[in-house]
Amino acid sequence: MAGSADEESAITDINVTPLVDISLVLVIILMVISPSVIQSGIVVNSSKVTESVGKSTKSEAVNIRVTKKGITINNNKITDENAPQALKAAVEANKKKLVMITSDRDASHGRLVWALDASKMAGAKTLSIMREDKGKKSAGQSE
Repeated sequence: MAGSADEESAITDINVTPLVDISLVLVIILMVISPSVIQSGIVVNSSKVTESVGKSTKSEAVNIRVTKKGITINNNKITDENAPQALKAAVEANKKKLVMITSDRDASHGRLVWALDASKMAGAKTLSIMREDKGKKSAGQSE
């Protein structure tokens, strides 16, 4: 007889080496990619509503208010057509190139994102997102 019964039976052992190799390669790929994903976000520093001392005041900045009814720049209501030009002129006139954006709860998310994007494109060096204390309205807001 050429072989015994053990030699003729099928190999039932699982070779784990390729599985471990693939797992290690995937771990290395994730380790290389993860820092770039984390660093691509926008850094947001949040402040408390009750803070009374800040680095800048509203009078030193371009004030953008995003409401359900529209957008105002420095308490001047603007239309969608002249908004980019008005924002660019306001930012260029501002010494600090600081833009403070305040938004209502009912305001469109798209308008707020537009205000952030347009401010940066107009040359703003610092963007600040303001929030109001619950129940209080800004001086420029009217119903």
